[in-house]
Amino acid sequence: MSADDRVRCAWAVDSDGSSLYRDYHDLEWGRPLHGRDELYERLCLEAFQSGLSWITILRKREAFRAAFAGFDPEAVARYTERDVERLLGDASIVRNRAKIEASVSNARALLELSDTDLDTLLWSFAPPPRPSRPATVNDVPAVTPESTAMAKELKRRGFKFVGPTTAYALMQATGMVDDHVVGCWVPATA
Repeated sequence: MSADDRVRCAWAVDSDGSSLYRDYHDLEWGRPLHGRDELYERLCLEAFQSGLSWITILRKREAFRAAFAGFDPEAVARYTERDVERLLGDASIVRNRAKIEASVSNARALLELSDTDLDTLLWSFAPPPRPSRPATVNDVPAVTPESTAMAKELKRRGFKFVGPTTAYALMQATGMVDDHVVGCWVPATA
């Protein structure tokens, strides 16, 4: 139970007096998200989160948006090695060369999609809704056959830093799956 008497998923607890986790949980996580730029942003942020705490990414989210031109794929696709070096010197974001280069490479791969668009491609892997929500966070998988297939297809199309776990986190964040636990106040979207 939280200060506002709402039951939330166990991870949605802010320990530093902020409301970042709570607000992200309540307003974004697990809500269906569409749109090329919006999904590209989430794809990048999930890759940056790999190996880190999600709160780190939430705290740096506005800095990421500034650093990556509002996650406009056309702008990021034009980034050069000079831009990568500039970003490696930017302490307001996660300074990891592989993740920065993946964000640039993924913008280019996104723009090269010729037979589909990013929204359609990603959502094609959304599984049918579950009959019920998971009982606890321990019942939430880290990888599924759908996330494994999504990662494989994205890699085939030239995307980087998108393994099955990152793909599943993307599916959770964008509402392709509903992993809010039983009793969580956030309404089911299915």
